[in-house]
Amino acid sequence: MKTIINRDFTRLWYGQAVSKVGDYVFNTTLILWIATKLGNGKSWAPMAVSGVLLSGLVAAFAIAPAAGVFADRWNRKRTMLWMDAVRAVLVGGLAAVAFIPADKLPVGAWLTLIYVVVFGVNAAGTFFGPSRMAVVPDVVDGPDQIAKAAGITQSTEALAGMIGPPLAAPLLFAAGVQWAVIINALSYVVSFLAIRSVPIPDNSTSAAERSQSGFWADFKIGITFFAKTRVLVVLIVASCIANFGAQAMNTLDVFFVTRNLHAAPKLYGLLGMAFGAGAIIGALFSVRVVRRIGLVNAIWLPVVVAGLLIMGYARQTSIWAAIPLIFVYALPIAVVNATLEPLVIQVTPRKMLGRVISVFMPVISITQLGSTMLIGWLFSTVMLHFHANAGGLHMGPIDTIFTITGLLFLAAAAYAFILLPRKGIAAAEPDREPDTEPDRAPEDEPETART
Repeated sequence: MKTIINRDFTRLWYGQAVSKVGDYVFNTTLILWIATKLGNGKSWAPMAVSGVLLSGLVAAFAIAPAAGVFADRWNRKRTMLWMDAVRAVLVGGLAAVAFIPADKLPVGAWLTLIYVVVFGVNAAGTFFGPSRMAVVPDVVDGPDQIAKAAGITQSTEALAGMIGPPLAAPLLFAAGVQWAVIINALSYVVSFLAIRSVPIPDNSTSAAERSQSGFWADFKIGITFFAKTRVLVVLIVASCIANFGAQAMNTLDVFFVTRNLHAAPKLYGLLGMAFGAGAIIGALFSVRVVRRIGLVNAIWLPVVVAGLLIMGYARQTSIWAAIPLIFVYALPIAVVNATLEPLVIQVTPRKMLGRVISVFMPVISITQLGSTMLIGWLFSTVMLHFHANAGGLHMGPIDTIFTITGLLFLAAAAYAFILLPRKGIAAAEPDREPDTEPDRAPEDEPETART
């Protein structure tokens, strides 16, 4: 296998690539299984499907903050291995039960089992994710390689999203749900073996250190550090503004295809493929973009470009014009996503990374959930028959919401442009006590920290 950055990162990457594909197969399989088998023809099927998504969001929102504390206190390599083992057992158990004919158990029992497994898998993921991100500086060398690793991770995520869902349907209908679920269980085994072979320094705190600072003290230190670090606050606020709008697009895109683009529903998947292809290319070129325009500019400037492209996308009436726009829109989005991780690592002391990362996860999750609920309500009620003319342009409900999404992107970019330090961002000192030093004002940033 070809080496990516170095041998250790290659093994870490390989395990996660396989695991991500398995996750997409698993999630798509469960949705199809509920919609076409367990709830086929039933009025409650859409609500049952949404329960899968809700179980994952609840796990992320409820457990992620606590998981971040433990990710900083525990041995990160051991944490990742344990979480892969837990997920393999949970998903493997569901696969074993799935060999029982569906009509032998009540539908309620099947749904409860699915929701519990999805919750457990996502709960384990809240421990795994921060630990994995925090070990990246241990397996690569320096900021440039961290940025490159982030770009590769983002492109892998996008590629997994393109490969996994198309595999799910054939596996479900040709081989049965149990075999599709087994693939995800085996993907965690592959991840376990790959991580086990990677030498990672022990970051865990000693028993004496843990006794001196309890869980709640560590949790408070993490929240205090986050709140005092201007860069982190700006990033999370800007991310919430942009994600609120982006989730509106995700919620209504299928209706946009059929109503505004006048295309058959089966062509909806082409937009996802175009976005995935753009995300892969954008992530791979993200390091070059950051070198050209700088780390701070790589946060807000691509968001401006993305916002303008969304506003252009909202005006389309043909899917064949919309597909290339979505492809181009994915390029700056991928650059921003690949830039966030190195920036967070740069401004956060190593011993705080788990807690800092775990603040982002639930906040973004609740933002996306709120957006989905609000947009669904608006589209079904207030804007159901909305029509207007602006400057000679006809505005319907969906293209109006998409235009507002573009404006939200521009607002997020403006917020980041104004409040991010203009003279570069100083790297955090790994061993300093983060709860005792407030973030410095932009004018105090050293010139040597320019990115």
